[in-house]
Amino acid sequence: MLSKSLQKTALDYRFQIASYAILTFYGYFTIGLSLAVLPIFIHETLGYNTIIAGAVIGSQYIMTFFMRAYAGTIVDKKGPKPAVIISMICFMITGILLWAAFYTSASPLLSISLLALSRLLTGCGEGMVGASPVNWAILRVGDQHTSTAISYNGIFNYSSMAIGAPLGVILSQQFGNWTIAALTLFIGSVGLASTLNKKALSSVSKEIRNSFFTVLKAVSPFGMGLALAGIGFGTISTFITLYYNYKGWDNAALCITCFSTMFVLGRFVLTNSINKIGGIKIALFCMVIESFGLLLISFAPSPFLTIIGAAITGLGFSMVFPALGVEAVNSASAANKGAALGAYGLFIDISLGISGPLVGLIAKQFGMNFIFPFSLLLVLSGVVVCFLLIRSKRNSVKKITTFV
Repeated sequence: MLSKSLQKTALDYRFQIASYAILTFYGYFTIGLSLAVLPIFIHETLGYNTIIAGAVIGSQYIMTFFMRAYAGTIVDKKGPKPAVIISMICFMITGILLWAAFYTSASPLLSISLLALSRLLTGCGEGMVGASPVNWAILRVGDQHTSTAISYNGIFNYSSMAIGAPLGVILSQQFGNWTIAALTLFIGSVGLASTLNKKALSSVSKEIRNSFFTVLKAVSPFGMGLALAGIGFGTISTFITLYYNYKGWDNAALCITCFSTMFVLGRFVLTNSINKIGGIKIALFCMVIESFGLLLISFAPSPFLTIIGAAITGLGFSMVFPALGVEAVNSASAANKGAALGAYGLFIDISLGISGPLVGLIAKQFGMNFIFPFSLLLVLSGVVVCFLLIRSKRNSVKKITTFV
């Protein structure tokens, strides 16, 4: 007799997955609110250079890196709910710290210290919420829907930033920065209430759990490709406002919105392609598209073409995470899937954490015109990684066939 879960229609599964992915939306919406505002605030209001601005923003992703491992352990041992609860509390505290940082802007050192602390708390929240809702959804609907769960999680992730980034700019310009802090606190509270109302689920696998570093080693080939592809997004999210200011253009937040919109569209259109074509091939195809988008931004003479380039970059980057993520999760046993997804997610955190100060250094040493060509070269390196993964997979299949 078929279980109730197997009798559900595809639409039922998607609604169930979406009910968990909305938790990701709450978390990343709070991140998106300040995404386009903080670099300008640090650079122009507080008077710090691009390296400091990039380092402060990048510290969020460094903290996320350290929290991913802990989050994966919590998910595998106690289930995703405790991790999501912690994340929402972190976002609420972030809202309070942001208000304090904006309020003390007349004292740059104190203000940037509070901002740095807020980024660390945001990173903690991001690390906890990054993979926990998707694991929660997978526990609810089954492993066979892993690619859909990862894709939907990303849709809610980037759609939240597509809404949050321009909204944050509007709130800042029309009502003041304090409104960003207040809304961050409010959304964190809504997310916490929503999480507390959901039923806790956890894995019932009796298989032996490997150490996190063993799992990390297994997923690292896929994570390396993800990290290189993530540099393009990291450069756009951290430096597009400064790049627009350098060019004398307006409406930089539109780049983030168009990037995120095309990202979401790509997830909807290409979700089923992973199971049909294969994760590594889809990732390769998407990185080529992302590279073209970055190439267009690099040499765009107008803000319109830059926005088009950002949109193409978003479309290209859209399926890299789920495509390589499915391969990473499939490399782990049932008892280690939470750790595998958490370990895999570390690589995007490394990418975004490094991209801030690294691209900031490129901007300072060579000029703002070189930041996107530099990002393009790194994404093209990701294309090479995918070629090597495909080659390695073919060789493994040949060895198995020969042995049989």
